[in-house]
Amino acid sequence: MVLLSELHYHPPVTFFAELLRADGLLLEAQEHYRKQTYRNRCLIKTAQGVQPLTVPVVDGNRSEKVKTSALEIDYSQNWIHRHWRTLQTAYGNSPYFEYYADYLHDIYQQKPVLLFDLNLRFLRLLLRCFRLPLPLAFTDEYFAHYPATLLAEQLPASFSPHLLATPLLDRRDWLTPKNPEPDTLTLRPYPQVFGPGFEPGLSVLDLLFSQGPAASQYLL
Repeated sequence: MVLLSELHYHPPVTFFAELLRADGLLLEAQEHYRKQTYRNRCLIKTAQGVQPLTVPVVDGNRSEKVKTSALEIDYSQNWIHRHWRTLQTAYGNSPYFEYYADYLHDIYQQKPVLLFDLNLRFLRLLLRCFRLPLPLAFTDEYFAHYPATLLAEQLPASFSPHLLATPLLDRRDWLTPKNPEPDTLTLRPYPQVFGPGFEPGLSVLDLLFSQGPAASQYLL
């Protein structure tokens, strides 16, 4: 199965549960940007409860008229410092924060111009952390609707031909901050830094910092 999805900022745990079932990941690169989605925000759990971290974009009022893959990050705001300090405060005492912190911090310090590039660098890192060597490609053209199998005209040049006619699961905008964990998928609870109750729908960073190399076991 090939999973079709938009590119998220520190995706929800649920997204990685879907990736475990996939043979390839097709990222939507031709869509227009949509506000108030996981494209530029994630949810983490702090001592004060669930908190969003949002990456500001240039000319936010007109952002929905720009392709997601061409949208620039607004570095005039000191958002990197805020995000990093919040992650440190929320997860600094978690079992595996220090194990992954330098890798994440290095990507922040690279300051990619485009939101798409920032998200892609984090995604590639997370795929390595979860040991998911999935073939990854980008859409060459926007299609509002896809058939149940990947057709030749929709097969990106970077995808292996053996994925032709592979079942395609369109998960674009399946996950949103208002619907962080659809009823079609229930994840196994894992120990979180701030309890006592379990909070679903958080960024996969929450699981990774808590469980480290064993995180994949909670996606099954």
